[in-house]
Amino acid sequence: MLIIPAIDLKDGHCVRLKQGVMEDATVFSENPGEMAAHWLNQGARRLHLVDLNGAFAGKPRNEAAIREIVDALGDQIPIQLGGGIRDLDTIERYLDDGITYIIIGTAAIKIPGFLQDACNAFPGQIMVGLDAKEGKVAVDGWSKITGHDVIDLAKKFESYGVEAVIYTDIGRDGMLNGINITATVELARQLTIPVIASGGITNINDIHKLCEIESEGIMGAITGRAIYEGSLDFKEAQVLADKLSKDNGIS
Repeated sequence: MLIIPAIDLKDGHCVRLKQGVMEDATVFSENPGEMAAHWLNQGARRLHLVDLNGAFAGKPRNEAAIREIVDALGDQIPIQLGGGIRDLDTIERYLDDGITYIIIGTAAIKIPGFLQDACNAFPGQIMVGLDAKEGKVAVDGWSKITGHDVIDLAKKFESYGVEAVIYTDIGRDGMLNGINITATVELARQLTIPVIASGGITNINDIHKLCEIESEGIMGAITGRAIYEGSLDFKEAQVLADKLSKDNGIS
C-alpha cells in the first residue's frame, strides 16, 4: 500500500485545513519545492497536491508553486493533482508541466460530460475525487453537500474509465480522529478500480487498519496533518505498509 503525503497549497504556501475551512489554515512551509523534496527523501513513492485556492475559485491559483514541486521532483515519482480543474486545456497544461495524474472533483458532478471527455482525451491519467459526508457527495471545496450517493456516482464514473477513486470522509479530514474504515471498504467493494483513502489518518494504528483491508481494493492512503504535526512518522508508516503488504501476499 502506498502512503501518500499531501501538500495542500494556499497562496503559494503548504498548509493544512480542518474540515476544508479556508480560514482555519495552518501553514507548514513557505517553500513547496523543499517540502516535496523532503517527502521524496523520506521514501514517498507518490505525492498528492491540492490547489486549495483553485478548488474554491474554480480555476488554477497556485501554478507557480506546483511548477516548483515538479521541478524539485523531476520524474522521480508520480504526482497527482486536484483543485480548480474545470476544462481539458487546464488538464493538458498540467500534464505537459509534468503532473502524472489529474484529479477531477466538483467538475465531475457539475459539468455534464466533462469527466468522460477527460477520460477519453487522457486515458490512464484521470482520477476522480469523491468527498463525502454521511454517504453524500460534497462539492465546491466541501462547502455544499449534494443529494448524490457516493457509491452510485463512483460506479458511474468507473464506467467512464477513471484510473482510481480518491475517497475523502470530510467529517474526519484534518481532525486526526481516525479514518472511516467502514465507508472506505463499502465503497471499494462496489468497484473494480482502486480506491485511495483520505481523511482522518492519525497514527500508526490507522496504517495497520488500512493494510488489513488493502485486499478489498485500497491501493493507498493520503496523509497530511498527521505527518506534519508528528503524530505519524511517514517513513515508519511506509516501511510498515510494505511489510504488511508482503506478509499479506499483496506485494
